[in-house]
Amino acid sequence: MISPLAYVDPAAQIGQNVEIGPFVYIEGDVRIGDDCVIMPHVSILNGATIGARNVIHQNTVICAEPQSFHFEKGQKPHVVIGDDNVIRENVLIAGSNRTEDATRIGHNNHLMNKVHIAHDVRIGDHCVLGISTSVAGACLIDDYAILSSSTIVQRGVRVGKFVLLQSGCRVKRDVIPYGIFGGNPAAYHGVNSKVITAVRPETDERLLRHIANAFRMITAGNFSLEDAEIKIREQIPLSPEIDDITKFITTSENGVIRYAEEKE
Repeated sequence: MISPLAYVDPAAQIGQNVEIGPFVYIEGDVRIGDDCVIMPHVSILNGATIGARNVIHQNTVICAEPQSFHFEKGQKPHVVIGDDNVIRENVLIAGSNRTEDATRIGHNNHLMNKVHIAHDVRIGDHCVLGISTSVAGACLIDDYAILSSSTIVQRGVRVGKFVLLQSGCRVKRDVIPYGIFGGNPAAYHGVNSKVITAVRPETDERLLRHIANAFRMITAGNFSLEDAEIKIREQIPLSPEIDDITKFITTSENGVIRYAEEKE
């Protein structure tokens, strides 16, 4: 159902059983999949592609012009959103800097009130971004990451899978998968065992100890990341999780958060 008080450009491609509330604004170069709910005062601008069964709450703007000094007039921003996402009130998702690129959000994510997603960000699946979280341009947020309220992620940072960033955390370096990080500057606080075991019930205490030992070599060891990677592979039994960690630290272009929380 489309409210008569909504503006939907005739060229927009709207799927089946889409509910569009009053004062929604949808431009022509937009595609919306089946069974979406678009609540009042949402703006969906040219270049947006939205999958099925998404719920988008009031005052959200999708595919806004990038707030970037590198954006040039004549480029056409794009945003690609997957299926089954919940996007709460007052969220801003900027389009890409260049026509050939896109800001991308996967499936089954939850973006809470006042989240800001800048240009060319890529978000995986099953992520949660808390109230007033801000993700700067060209960041990568991997699957099952949780960014708690008021988190700030600086440009180009990678946040690994199953990471938990605690409230108010500010991040300027890459964040290693499977860890909990908090503070300003951000520091390692432990293994994100609750989320890992909730998603992967087969995970046992032995594997969690292996992950903790890998983090200990990275954050507490007095040697380079290259040496840490060698020691992890020599001393810790290989698993997909350990492989994720070693590949992440060896491919980081920003450096990784290496220091641990100081214990009182």
